[in-house]
Amino acid sequence: MIPRLKITYEKEITGKLMSKLSLKNKHQVPKIEKIILNMGLGEDASDGKKMKACVDDMSLISGQKPIITKFKKSISNFKTRKGSNAGIKVTLRANKMYEFIDRLINIALPRVKDFRGLSSEGIDRSCNYSFGIKEHIIFPEVNFDKVDKIRGLDITIVTSSKSKEGTIELLKEFNFPLKEKKN
Repeated sequence: MIPRLKITYEKEITGKLMSKLSLKNKHQVPKIEKIILNMGLGEDASDGKKMKACVDDMSLISGQKPIITKFKKSISNFKTRKGSNAGIKVTLRANKMYEFIDRLINIALPRVKDFRGLSSEGIDRSCNYSFGIKEHIIFPEVNFDKVDKIRGLDITIVTSSKSKEGTIELLKEFNFPLKEKKN
């Protein structure tokens, strides 16, 4: 079954973006290519039970099993060893990506305490948008009673946009609650 946000993008959002960004071809319209969810674990990475709990929570949030990331080199100041566990990450594409965006915008972000919108300054040089969530329990799939520790989550939205304005317009059309810059 095709997600409703994907249908909305194909039928409505592409036309709006073509007129806003004054593009001639529908293939020039920016689109979301993938979403990367990342959870750094810190001290909990060495504990097997806590690692399993994090993997279970992330798989509930994303709908697929995360991979465990490892440290690439040892750094004594950070007490890290090469090859030891660093965190977990998931890459979402296609239909799962659209379903995640739908749940994020309509269910999870409104549940954030004292939420005033996402910063529009999280766009990097590749025109991808990144932001962090301090509490992973805002997602309704995670059972609040079974969570041992509240953890943060980094979300990166990789776009095909060639400019920051294109990325901002794309996110606004997907109803992302972006804060305007103050001059």
